[in-house]
Amino acid sequence: MYTHDYPWPYVILLNIISTGVTIMKYLLVLADGMADYKISGLGDRTPLQVARTPNMDRLAPSAEIGLVQTIPAGFPPGSDVANLSVMGYAPEKYYTGRSPLEAVSMGVELGPNDLAIRCNLVTLSAEPEYGDKSMVDYSSGEISSAESAVLIAALKKELDNEEFSFHAGISYRNLLIWKNGAEKSLRLTPPHDISSRQVGDYLPQGADSNALMELMRKSERILARHPVNQERRSRGLNPATSAWLWGHGTRPALDSFQDKYGVRGSVVSAVDLVKGLGICAGLRPIKVEGATGAIITNFAGKAEAALNELRQGQDFVYLHIESPDEAGHQGELEKKIWAIEQVDKEVVGRVIDALDQFDDIRIMIAPDHPTPIAVRTHTSEPVPFLIYDKNHPYPSPVTGYDEEGALAGKLYESGPLLMERFIKG
Repeated sequence: MYTHDYPWPYVILLNIISTGVTIMKYLLVLADGMADYKISGLGDRTPLQVARTPNMDRLAPSAEIGLVQTIPAGFPPGSDVANLSVMGYAPEKYYTGRSPLEAVSMGVELGPNDLAIRCNLVTLSAEPEYGDKSMVDYSSGEISSAESAVLIAALKKELDNEEFSFHAGISYRNLLIWKNGAEKSLRLTPPHDISSRQVGDYLPQGADSNALMELMRKSERILARHPVNQERRSRGLNPATSAWLWGHGTRPALDSFQDKYGVRGSVVSAVDLVKGLGICAGLRPIKVEGATGAIITNFAGKAEAALNELRQGQDFVYLHIESPDEAGHQGELEKKIWAIEQVDKEVVGRVIDALDQFDDIRIMIAPDHPTPIAVRTHTSEPVPFLIYDKNHPYPSPVTGYDEEGALAGKLYESGPLLMERFIKG
């Protein structure tokens, strides 16, 4: 094998010439929160079963289909834990919290004793007492990144100090850094877990929670009459009435994906959490114009970006699509079905059309966790996966890809075990 310091595409070419071996390509399509429960209004079927998915179903008869347990016992079923697991890293060993991964994606430097905390811009109801308010909207109507940046700038101006600093992210997903806060005792609740509930029982708790509660109260006063929110109200949109702090953690340290699995690759995601996870794993982050991390996103653009990475020499691409998860959190059944159909048409369909461009390619399709419409938050049940190998068809007993068909397949007890199967075959 050639190992000289040539540019990577030349190394691939020289190795093919010298060994006669084709290079396997790997594409993992992660449809966030796609799995669900059976719904009586759908004839006791899931959104994945009801959705029109001719492309996934086209792969199914020649693919391995089964279940994977992405959430280890004792861990919360967050996208941080689940994507870490699916990407092949045991949360029991590597997990340090959600927000540090987002900080990496945003280019925010974390000291070894700093604490990163997710700062959602949320819509709360109008009761005078903070604890009496209800969580109307965890995303402030999927507020735009431009509007969010203006509001975070207002919080920075009033609330930043030597201890705390706010940082703008994408849409409602922003960040707070607590300098030297790594040892603080906190219990914080994700806002998407308490949609429509009164927030009093879910406010920051723990010995060091008062400082965060004070920031949340002050944020409400700052945002109440901000021109951005006044303008949103005039358009009938949910205003961002408060910061909501959660998802805290310290600086992560992941082994290189290339060292761990022997392939080098890229991550395509509009969500800072997944992008940061990929960066920590040594994957190259790819930005796609029009990719939002919301229900409506540039599905086709993300698929083309992933395929281009494989065409241009990368071995592996982790393609993350947030759309089904957002629909699940919002309890929007029709939108979740639509999101799944877009993944099938604009992503999986384009990948199938491009199969002839690759001598050897293996595709995995999976959610990271369920986000059932009935509960509007993440759950811990195993999720269905599909692995298709272009040159090695797998004799599958099922004719389609969904939760029911996956019951007939093998159950992998962790994401890393499934990644080993995917990469090594």
